[in-house]
Amino acid sequence: MPYCKVNRAELYYEEIGTGRPILMIHGFTPDHRLMSGCMEPIFSGRPGWRRIYVDLPGMGRSRNYEEICHTDEMLQAVLEFIDKVIPESRFLIAGESYGGYLTRGIIARLPERVEGAALICPLIVPEMEARILPVHTIFHEDPELASALGREEYEDFRSMGVVLDRYTWTRYADEIAAGCKIADVAFLTKIKENYGFSFPVDREFMGPALFLLGRQDTSVGYADALRLLDLFPRGTFAVLDRAGHNLQIEQKHVFDALVNEWLDRVEEVSNK
Repeated sequence: MPYCKVNRAELYYEEIGTGRPILMIHGFTPDHRLMSGCMEPIFSGRPGWRRIYVDLPGMGRSRNYEEICHTDEMLQAVLEFIDKVIPESRFLIAGESYGGYLTRGIIARLPERVEGAALICPLIVPEMEARILPVHTIFHEDPELASALGREEYEDFRSMGVVLDRYTWTRYADEIAAGCKIADVAFLTKIKENYGFSFPVDREFMGPALFLLGRQDTSVGYADALRLLDLFPRGTFAVLDRAGHNLQIEQKHVFDALVNEWLDRVEEVSNK
């Protein structure tokens, strides 16, 4: 299995394809399957891309990360990973939730190397009590699904879901819940105590960018991300209705279309 040894961790990762590198960073608690599940169907029709899916410390198959104590050190581990796996090359980033927060940190630290950035339901405000969050709304609920699942797993799915049917459940179970089950809860609890960066993270980014935001996302919200609009002059900001924190699953067709359009914009700039 491929591991990359950095100063305070050994990060598990998977690579698919060759060409222009794009780093995929999952959210807090799941693993790389959160990203590969939604991105690989897109890249199956787009040759020329080297997709790099990493498991963050404390999540997935990454190991020997116990010395990491806060998000600054999580970011440092990812920066060291980039230097080893994508040395001296420009690259793209796609980050979901906490991965979107780390994406902003990477842009702050390596502004000249990031060609483009996609932030999917990104964490903007680390402190939960300071976030602007909508009321949890469920638009569709398959009554047969609840009876087919155990009460605990259904309530977990329902707690942030907006569209509750067999399709969204299957993907949630395979791409999100499976990773959450193997996460190091004690380690992640420690990181949550120092969840935000210790430095001002946001700066202007001139590359093609995409912000995908769920109108019903009760985990990170959507409103806080809109404050970053002027810092991303080439950014598309899309607030999708009928979408919560699992936007990539609940609004698959729109997600696919907007990610493809973002990649088109990156290729357009690169080919000039």
